[in-house]
Amino acid sequence: MTDFKTTARVTRTARRDGAVAVGERCVPEEVPVAFSYGGSSHAVMMATPADLEDFAVGFSLTEGIIGNASEIASIEAVEDVQGIDMQITLVDAVADALRTRKRHMAGPVGCGLCGIESIEQAVRQVPDVSKIALTLSMADVVGAIALLNDAQPLHRETRAVHGAGFYRPGIGLLAVREDVGRHNALDKLCGAVVRAAQPPAEGAVVVTSRLSVEMVQKAAILGSAVLIAISAPTALAIRTAEAAGMTLIALVRGDDFEVFTHPHRIAGLEAV
Repeated sequence: MTDFKTTARVTRTARRDGAVAVGERCVPEEVPVAFSYGGSSHAVMMATPADLEDFAVGFSLTEGIIGNASEIASIEAVEDVQGIDMQITLVDAVADALRTRKRHMAGPVGCGLCGIESIEQAVRQVPDVSKIALTLSMADVVGAIALLNDAQPLHRETRAVHGAGFYRPGIGLLAVREDVGRHNALDKLCGAVVRAAQPPAEGAVVVTSRLSVEMVQKAAILGSAVLIAISAPTALAIRTAEAAGMTLIALVRGDDFEVFTHPHRIAGLEAV
């Protein structure tokens, strides 16, 4: 738990239905969150100051720093007036491996690939999830988005953050995380799933954002074979999901949705 607030109330002038009025609105906070390994800063992300241990674990996982949560020995949040430093201690062998690939990355809100050092890092190969035998019904797809929309208290309050959830057919949403950055929300979710020892292969990742390539990369690294989104995918995200054997579902609006890759995991989905 940190002393930083997740929201603030601000004064604004609003025009609605032809009338103008001065009032207040709730907006989300964002603060610099640093990830330090062995006392050395590795990355700084602008993020919502909540669920930061999940964020630290998920970021470490999706960045390839760790392979599982047990490779983190400890996490300590150190605060100052400007932000929060998540000081992460890795087990010795993993810490040694990180030192050999040390780099520094600064990621502003909305950017998940800032600071990488090569094109190869941007289009890195993702794990093959083609062998995962998960099946969802069409009602699961629609219901997962509906449940996620209802499980975002920060978004309801501010209308300004993204959400990411982990959905298991027949059970529902097992975890939801929110953040001003869509990549941060997904990293937080990845951390929550692995810390709770949930089996990623048995569920789908559900997000409120568009599907850019790094969202596909993170879901595949987590070990989920289905990624569902409210908004549309990019062409590179589609190609990456196709190559990884991932089912990519987007533009879920009411009962309507579009499946871009590997539709065999959606029961009853047959084109007329």
